[in-house]
Amino acid sequence: MKPNNALLSWSGGKDSSLALYELRENEKFKDLQVKALLTTFTRDYNRISMHGVRRELVLAQSTSIGLPIEEVWIPSKATNEIYQSETIKSIMKWKEKEDTSSIVFGDLFLEDIRAYREKFLREIGIECVFPLWKKDTSELARLFLDYGFKAIICTVDPKKLDPEFCGRDYDHEFLSDIPESVDPCGENGEFHTFVYGGPIFKEKVQVMVGDIVEREGFYFADILPKSQTV
Repeated sequence: MKPNNALLSWSGGKDSSLALYELRENEKFKDLQVKALLTTFTRDYNRISMHGVRRELVLAQSTSIGLPIEEVWIPSKATNEIYQSETIKSIMKWKEKEDTSSIVFGDLFLEDIRAYREKFLREIGIECVFPLWKKDTSELARLFLDYGFKAIICTVDPKKLDPEFCGRDYDHEFLSDIPESVDPCGENGEFHTFVYGGPIFKEKVQVMVGDIVEREGFYFADILPKSQTV
């Protein structure tokens, strides 16, 4: 059977890391070949959109994982139309070059997000794959740590979680400290993570936490390469 070539929607965080791990370990996905990590960056900041992680750290993840990054660049406050247009350009490039027919997402349970992705990608003949869909988020959070992944809370929505959690390690202590109203995987947008180590990496990405800043209603931990002075 011809392999199903795919891109993986890569935020640099926990859910996309778990999705890649699941693809590599689960026999169900043995025919799915991930060719590249599809990442959206904001031009104004040279960082991952929403997560606020520096591009150089995403490239370091890419090197350690052994997959190239396909970069989608959008302006600050881009509309869905701009996001879709730029994303489609990148996907079509891989569709022509590698006969890519699928995009893998780490979404867990938000039906409206899944429907949105499936609708606009169906129009260009791309199938969406959700390897973590409907899995219990408390169990996934524990598995993430049990597998040996290492992550930092890089973004917090202060309307849903106290900003003091920004910059903390994503670990068992974090999970025990967050309010019961907060999803342990942050699926409702309470927080985002940057993953710097774990079974999908050849070696850890060496990082340190710099300043915590507030921007456009969110709190961001400025994660830095460990060799860089704060």
